[in-house]
Amino acid sequence: MAVGISVFGYIAVGLGVSGTIPSDTYTLIGGLVLAAIGAHLAVRQFAPYADPVLLPLVLCLNGLGLVMIHRLDLGRQALDPDRSAFAGSQVMWTFVGIVAFTAVLLIVRDHRRLQAFTYTFGLTAIVLLILPLLPVIGHEQNGARIWIHLGPFSFQPGEAAKICLAIFFAGYLVVKRDVLALAGKRLLGIDLPRGRDLGPILLGWLISVGILVFQRDLGSSLLFFGLFVVVLFVATERPGWLVVGSLLFAFGAWFGYVAFGHVRVRFDAWLDPFADPDRNMQIVSAMFGLAHGGIIGRGWGQGSPELTPFSFSDFILASLGEELGLTGLMAVLLIYGLIVERGLRIALTCRDGFGKLLAIGLTMSFAIQVFIVAGGVTRLIPLTGLTAPFLAQGGSSIVMNWAIIALLLRISDQTRRPAPPTSSVGSDEQTQVVKL
Repeated sequence: MAVGISVFGYIAVGLGVSGTIPSDTYTLIGGLVLAAIGAHLAVRQFAPYADPVLLPLVLCLNGLGLVMIHRLDLGRQALDPDRSAFAGSQVMWTFVGIVAFTAVLLIVRDHRRLQAFTYTFGLTAIVLLILPLLPVIGHEQNGARIWIHLGPFSFQPGEAAKICLAIFFAGYLVVKRDVLALAGKRLLGIDLPRGRDLGPILLGWLISVGILVFQRDLGSSLLFFGLFVVVLFVATERPGWLVVGSLLFAFGAWFGYVAFGHVRVRFDAWLDPFADPDRNMQIVSAMFGLAHGGIIGRGWGQGSPELTPFSFSDFILASLGEELGLTGLMAVLLIYGLIVERGLRIALTCRDGFGKLLAIGLTMSFAIQVFIVAGGVTRLIPLTGLTAPFLAQGGSSIVMNWAIIALLLRISDQTRRPAPPTSSVGSDEQTQVVKL
């Protein structure tokens, strides 16, 4: 069904743009079927008891993203034939992501072994976050220094750092949660943490502020800090950590607004984008696109989503909203919601503390990123520049998100795996045992 939705979307794009079914439809069908069967066989071979719903949901999102990027390529090339297409590279990165998905399932046979490398993953995350700041390989794009260039390839280390931080947070907090759960003073009915225990959350806050200061990346700083606070709250079951985290976030947002011009630009565009429509062309064009789509959308190939800058990455949800309408956009958000629900279910049923916190961390990083992206596009919150998982164009994002799904399936397989049967003693042997 997931492959069928993508194929029919591809056909609808061809009919909507040129009035004919694309000649390479059978090639697309073969490629998607091959990718789906390969991923399915990898799960059946290496994680046979894993959650059966996650993989179809991810394949559906990935296929819809490919279709939308292909649609945008056609629109952009109609405006300028010299523009490069992104759909081909996205297909390649999708297959790379599935290979990475299979490799994670093959290598990580037991998620609990990752706990032994807690501080290694923490150090790796710090190194990955520093790489874009290096003068040779670091690259600034759209005001944010979050990319590195290695020859013809570019990579966003923050996507890999997200997974490393989730593993580090889970491994650290599963050991320290008893200390961090100790309550301090009680304020307004909430048990606040002790002052001596504020070190971890202050460190997480400083890392997020450092990302904001040096890399000028508002979205990643919000994602990493939100991930840490949520995992900390789940580990300790103390609402006081949410209060402290919210206060630190509010102070960090105010500091960023006062100290950095690019943050003020984002806030001003959020509050009143029409005050300077030329500078805020992205959000203004996205709003007109969503309004143009209405409830049921213009139809595949019938809108003009290519007029919005970065419609294939940061604003791909606005592109989907214009062509599929509010109905189609809600369906996409529902798929995201189902992925989050399955991830939380895995965390709830996991029997070991590390796996529970790791599943929570991976799932909430996914959920927070979707909220930031959808909230920015719809002006619920200021625009941050993150991309929609599995939908937006970008190799590092799609590969790392496939790795996240593989880790969730590995935890699910360990959780759902039935206990080994116990050997029963025969009646004659039992009689002999009783006599002895």
